[in-house]
Amino acid sequence: MARAIVHMDMDTFFVSCERLTNSSLNGIPLIIGGGDRGVVASCSYEARKFGVRSAMPIRMAMKLCPQAKIIRGDMDLYSKLSANVTQVIEEKAPIVEKASIDEHYLDITGMDKFYGCYKWTEELAQKVMKEVGLPISFALSVNKTVCKIATGEGKPRGNLEISENNVRSFLNPLSIQKIPMVGEVTFQLLTRIGIRNIQTLSEMPPEILQQMIGKNGVELWKKANGIDNNPVEPYKERKSLSTERTFIQDTIDIPVMKSILVGMVEKLAFQLRSEQWLTSTVVVKIKYANFDTQTRQVGVAYTSADHVLIKSVTELFDKLYDRRMRLRMIGISFKGLVRGTYQIDLFEDTVEMLSLYEALDKMKKRFGFDAVGRADTILKNNL
Repeated sequence: MARAIVHMDMDTFFVSCERLTNSSLNGIPLIIGGGDRGVVASCSYEARKFGVRSAMPIRMAMKLCPQAKIIRGDMDLYSKLSANVTQVIEEKAPIVEKASIDEHYLDITGMDKFYGCYKWTEELAQKVMKEVGLPISFALSVNKTVCKIATGEGKPRGNLEISENNVRSFLNPLSIQKIPMVGEVTFQLLTRIGIRNIQTLSEMPPEILQQMIGKNGVELWKKANGIDNNPVEPYKERKSLSTERTFIQDTIDIPVMKSILVGMVEKLAFQLRSEQWLTSTVVVKIKYANFDTQTRQVGVAYTSADHVLIKSVTELFDKLYDRRMRLRMIGISFKGLVRGTYQIDLFEDTVEMLSLYEALDKMKKRFGFDAVGRADTILKNNL
């Protein structure tokens, strides 16, 4: 039986959320971002006509489209509406993977025996738009790669169906940049040897691609040929990340404990970014010398940023540790995880902050997590 996989993607999600609450924003160039030194988190199609793109510095975007209106962004609103969309989809679809705050994969294989897959998906999209009020696009095909590419080609509000027999004819003329795993470095490498469209890439010997790109070369060749056996996995596959520290001797040293908590956040936040997770709930746990254990938690806008999570953790610890009694153990957990990348924090940060995280993560991946960190944490943990 041929698989029936759907990719549903909200159209300019942040922009659409803002317009849902303020209709005066409809039809005008709109940029979601963080001030003069920030970057573009999202932009309307009206702004894109002037060359504005996500992750572009705000100053550059305003030079391209000076008439655009800038809004800093409301992550609480976006998180709430994202949850509403997910709820509508999960009520109907048998298997749902929440790939990010604004996109979902559905496996509806076999549904065509009872109800046309395309018609069913179209009705679900209409239900989302009616109940949540946000525009959505979708594509139906045989695997995740093809339907994700097709969704991008059909936007805005375009719904495509790519049958198994039409996969190659659909993919062949497209730019290799349409393949999700092709970043700027890979794109430049391939274009230098004349590979610009997917058909040319698909005809390359996979062994040559592996020599050029490394272990991902064969996987890239498969995607260019429309081959992708990755399953649709429920997005709750990992519910939390956590860590804790039990002291050899019970302690009442608050500065040291806070320093340890900061180190814990750095480690877990790096894991979030590495595995492409975002957290929406922060939990702090303490155990007193008499084994009395207490926890406290707070909801946060989806994030994987150290500085955001450190602030939440230290504030929770201050509220939780209200006795002058020695502690035996401290710990933190990040819960309510969904798939996503640090890009979600674009409207909160400056270009410099984003560049700093990118550089730090590259160093940690290359030389190990302990290769770089906050100075006060490293010093106190080595006392």
